Formats: sequence, structure tokens, C-alpha cells
Amino acid sequence: MRVATASEAGNPKSPNEDWAMASENLIVVLDGATARTGTGCVHGIAWYAAKLGSALAGLAADRDSALSNALMYAIRFTADQHRDTCDLSHPGTPSAATAILRLKDTALEYLVLGDVTVLIDTVDGIQVITDDRVDKTARAEREEADRYPFGSAEKQAALLRMKHAELAARNQPGGYWVAAADPFAAQHAITGEVPLDSVRRVAVLTDGAARLVALFGLLDWPDVLDVLEQNGPTELISRVRAIEAADPSCMKWARNKRSDDATAVYAA
Repeated sequence: MRVATASEAGNPKSPNEDWAMASENLIVVLDGATARTGTGCVHGIAWYAAKLGSALAGLAADRDSALSNALMYAIRFTADQHRDTCDLSHPGTPSAATAILRLKDTALEYLVLGDVTVLIDTVDGIQVITDDRVDKTARAEREEADRYPFGSAEKQAALLRMKHAELAARNQPGGYWVAAADPFAAQHAITGEVPLDSVRRVAVLTDGAARLVALFGLLDWPDVLDVLEQNGPTELISRVRAIEAADPSCMKWARNKRSDDATAVYAA
């Protein structure tokens, strides 16, 4: 399997809170959740994503372990790394959306928890696996935030209200689920497998890289796969950045961040 990866921080002055690794048999991508409130953690989101990603990659490499179990144990291991120094019961404790692709015998296995998108191009068409449960929370607060230009005091206040509403629904029945401090969130991941002999190419995109389709509506998923195949992940992210730069106020395409951390992995 030929693999290409690109990852870029949305703000050059801030650490990239995405994390990714890719090999011939395993792809792991994490998207650390933006902290707009306190977190109770002295380390930060990028630290959490790196610790969780490293642990998850090691555990998921064991093909006898179910992907959901690998994520569960990785969350527990990561929590143990800062349980004595941080307040893991804090509502804003660091979290990350997660995606895994793994080759196992004659199948391609996948796991998605949170708003990372997996694309699997098969002989029967493209399967799009994403977890949009977070988008169904804090709807009123999102709509209010969308009314204001980026950088305004009104926007910042609305985004804070939106974040509090999101956190109230995080890892709760009827809300949405991400990797944070509770290992049992892994039980709510979307999992499945596809016969390997039907797979032509695959991609994993954090929401920052998926914006050309999911937010801007300028491409469709086959277009994205074609860009990745012909020009690579760096080109895809460059196109996202060009559109973001053309709308600095975030009013043409309403969004919570002018530019988001973006990671794309492509394999064929």
C-alpha cells in the first residue's frame, strides 16, 4: 500500500493539535478538540493527541485486538499519564476525534469516533464514514455564532457559549462521543470492515482537511480522492487554505475558526 500524509496547523503560531501515523498496514489520525475554556490539564491538547495517538498506534498494531478495544486501552493509558497532575473530571479535559484504518487478513477494518472522515473507494463506489454527532449538538449556539464576523467580540462570546453547550453533551447519551478520559467512550465508535480485494484507494481527513466538501461545498468526495491521487495531500490542504484566505471574516462560509488544523492521509 502506497501512503502519503500531510498535516498543517491552522495557526502557524499555535501547535498543530492533529496527530497522524501511517504505515503499509495501519493508519491512525487524531484531531485534538479546540480548547475554548479551561481544561484542568497542564499539558495541552497537542500533548494529549500525541500521547493518545502513540499509544493507540502501538495497540492497534496487534491485529488480534479489536480496534474499539485498542482505543479503549489507549484512552485509559493516556489518562494514567496525567491523572496525578491534572483534573480529568474537568468538563473540558482534553479530547480528540479518532480514526483508524487497518489491514487484517482479507479485510480493511475501520474505526471512527468523532468528526474525522474516512473515505474508502471500492469497486462498488465510495464509502464515506464520518461521525457527525457533534454537529447535532448546540445547534442554537452554532447558529448564533455564525451570525458574527471572525474576530469580533460578539463572535468570541458566542463561540464560548457554543463550547459550553458542546461540552455539556460530550460523552453523554444523546450527545456525541470522543476520546477523552473515559475509556468506555470507545464503545460508541463507528466500526466495520470492507473486503480488501474490493478496495482501490482510501483517505482519512480531519475536519480541517475535509472543508472543501463538508463546509465549502466546492468539491465532492470523488474529486477529493482524485486530488489526493494526482497531487497528494499537500495540494488538498493548499486548496483549503486558499479558500479560507479568500474569506477572512468567515461570513461567506460561516465557521468557528478562520483556519483549522488540517491532516490528510491517502493510500492506494
